[in-house]
Amino acid sequence: MGRTQDDAVPGVTSIRKGQPALAYALQGLTTKPSLEREDSWTPENSANTSDVDGTSQSERHGFNVQSRSTTVIPSDESDSEAQTGEKGGSRRKSIQVVIEEDKKGDYTFTTKDPLFKDILRTGLQQEADKLSGKSRYKPRHLIFTQQFTAFDRQNATAAQSPFHGFFTLFWLAMFLLLARIAAWNYRSRGSIFGDAEILHLMVDRDLFTMLAIDVAMCAATIFGFFLQKAIANEHLTWNGAGWIIQSIWQAFFTGIIIWITFWRDWPWTHTVFIVLHVFVLLMKQHAYAFYNGYLSCVYRRRRLLEQKRQQLENIKAHPTPTEASSTTTGTDTPSPSQLTHRHPLGPKYSTNLSSEHSEIASIGQALSSGTPISPEEIQTFHRILTTELTILDEELRGNCTTTQTTYPANLTLSNFLDWACLPTLLYDLEYPRQAHINWWYVAEKSAATLGVIWTMIIISQAYIYPVVIQTVRLKEAGMSLEDRWKEFPWVVLDMLFPLLLEQLLSWYVIWECLLNVVAEITRFADRGFYGPWWNSVSFEHYARTWNIPVSAFLRRHVYHSSVSAFRLSKTQAMFFTFFLSAVVHEILMFCLFKKVRGYLFTFQLAQLPLAAFSKTRCMRGRDTLGNVIFWFGLFIGPSVITSLYLIV
Repeated sequence: MGRTQDDAVPGVTSIRKGQPALAYALQGLTTKPSLEREDSWTPENSANTSDVDGTSQSERHGFNVQSRSTTVIPSDESDSEAQTGEKGGSRRKSIQVVIEEDKKGDYTFTTKDPLFKDILRTGLQQEADKLSGKSRYKPRHLIFTQQFTAFDRQNATAAQSPFHGFFTLFWLAMFLLLARIAAWNYRSRGSIFGDAEILHLMVDRDLFTMLAIDVAMCAATIFGFFLQKAIANEHLTWNGAGWIIQSIWQAFFTGIIIWITFWRDWPWTHTVFIVLHVFVLLMKQHAYAFYNGYLSCVYRRRRLLEQKRQQLENIKAHPTPTEASSTTTGTDTPSPSQLTHRHPLGPKYSTNLSSEHSEIASIGQALSSGTPISPEEIQTFHRILTTELTILDEELRGNCTTTQTTYPANLTLSNFLDWACLPTLLYDLEYPRQAHINWWYVAEKSAATLGVIWTMIIISQAYIYPVVIQTVRLKEAGMSLEDRWKEFPWVVLDMLFPLLLEQLLSWYVIWECLLNVVAEITRFADRGFYGPWWNSVSFEHYARTWNIPVSAFLRRHVYHSSVSAFRLSKTQAMFFTFFLSAVVHEILMFCLFKKVRGYLFTFQLAQLPLAAFSKTRCMRGRDTLGNVIFWFGLFIGPSVITSLYLIV
C-alpha cells in the first residue's frame, strides 16, 4: 500500500495501483458545487485564520474539508504575488510533474510545489466525507419573505382565526381595567391620573439629555461604515486589523453608554430604554461589520483568482509526459478503502494562499513555480478557476436582483442609513420591500403604540409602584434580611398578575406595534417579527419564536459562529448562546438595580435543563402538559425574579 496523507513527505502523494493520479486530483473538482448561501456564511470564522504571516489554523490542526471548500480568502502577499507575476510580462517555464510506479505497484505523484499535491488530497477527502457520512455543520441563512405579524389586520389568516374573539375580549378587559383605575383615582385623590409618580419619573429629569444621548448613540454607529470603506479601499484587511478594531469599538461603545447611565444616576425608565437600545445598536453594528468584512475577503479572493486565470491563459503549454498520459483518465474513481483516515483540511476561509491547503492554492503555486504544465492540466485548471469564480460571484451577489447593491457597491452612506432604520438585526444586500407606504396604517400603529405605553404606565402606577416602594422602605428602615424574607411570598403574589400583564403588553407594543410602524415607513415587507410563542411546549421553542429578530441574530452570529470558529458541538454552542443571552439580561438588571445578584442569569440558564426535559420520553406527545409548564414559568418567573432583587 502506498503512503497516506499521514506519512506523505512534501511534494509526494501516493496512489494505489490501478487508480490513476489524475482521477484523484480531479475527483469532485470539475463539477460546480452547490451555490446555496447558507453553506458559506460564517464571517466570524474568517477572523480566526492568519492574514499575511503566521501559522494558519490548517497548519496547526491538520486539514478539514467542507462543501465549496475552495472558497477561501487571499492574503495581501497572495495579491502581490499575482501582481508580480503579471508585471513580469514573461511567459513562465514549465514544472516537471512525474507519476512513478514503485516495486509494490503503487503510484507516486511528485512535484516541486509543496501545495500542488493538495489537489489530490482535497478530492480524496471530499469522497471520504461522502462515504463516511461526515460533513461539517453549515449555518443556515435566514430568507426574508413578505409576511405579516399574527395580530396585524392585514394578515388574512389571523383575521379568520377562530380565536379572534379572545383578542377582542383581551382589549375590552384592558379598557375596563383602566376605567376602574381611573374611577378609583378620582375617588381617592380627586384626579383620574392619581399621583402619576412614574410619569413624573419619565419627564421631570434628564428627558432631553437622554434623548440627546440616544441620538448620539445612533450617530456613532457610522463608525462601522467608515471602517468598511477603509477595508474596501485596501487601507487595511478585515482578517488583519479590521475585525479587531471593530470588536474594540463595540466594547467601548457599549461600555461608555452603560457608564453614562450610572454617571447620570437616571431613573429606571431612562436606564431601561437606553440600555436596551444600546444592545440593539450593538447587534446591528456587529451584523453590518462582520457580514461586509466577510464579503471584503470574498471580493479580494475573487480578484486574485481572476488574476490567476489570466496568468494561466498566458502560459505556454508543455506536452504531457508519456508515462502519465498512458495511465490516467478523467473518469477513474478511487476505491472506498483509500478514502478513510483523512484529517480535516482546516478553516473554510483561509487568508494565506501560501499556507492554504486546497486545489486553488495548488494551482496558484503551480503557476508561480516556473515549471511546465500540459494542455490537459491548463484546461482542467482553467475549469476549476472558472467554477470557483462563479461561486464567488454568487456569494458577492447574494440575493440581489441587480448589481447596484452587490459588494462593494453596497458600501454607500444611503445604504448604511437604510440598514440602520430597518427593523431587522441581520444585514443583507437586499430585502423584500413594499411598493408604497400606507400612512393610515402608520397612524393606526403609532396610536396603538402610544395607547399601549399609556396603559402600561397606568398599570405600573396602580399595581407595581406601590409594592416596590413599600419593599424598598423595609430595607431603608433597617429591617433584617430574615424579616424581609417573610414578606417575600406576599410581594410575589402582589406582583404576579401586574407583571404578567406588563410582560404581555411590553411584547405587544414592541413586536406588534412599534416594529410594524418602522417596517411600514421603511417599506420593509418581512414582518415575521415573532411566531406563535403562546403555543410553546418548551422554553427552547419559546426562545426561538417570541423574538425572531434577536433569535436569528444569535443563531447566525453566536450559535453558528461558535460551531464553525471555536469548533464547539451543537450542545456546547447552544449552551454558549444561552449563556451569552443570560449575561446580557443580567447586565440590564445590574444597570437597573445597581447590584449584581445573578437571579435573572440563573433563571435564564435554568431554561436549558427544562428544554432538555421537554425532549425526554415522559414529555413526548404531551404538548398540553408542556404548554402548561411553559405558561407556569412565564407566569411566576417575572414576579419571583423582581421580588428577589427587591428583597435581598
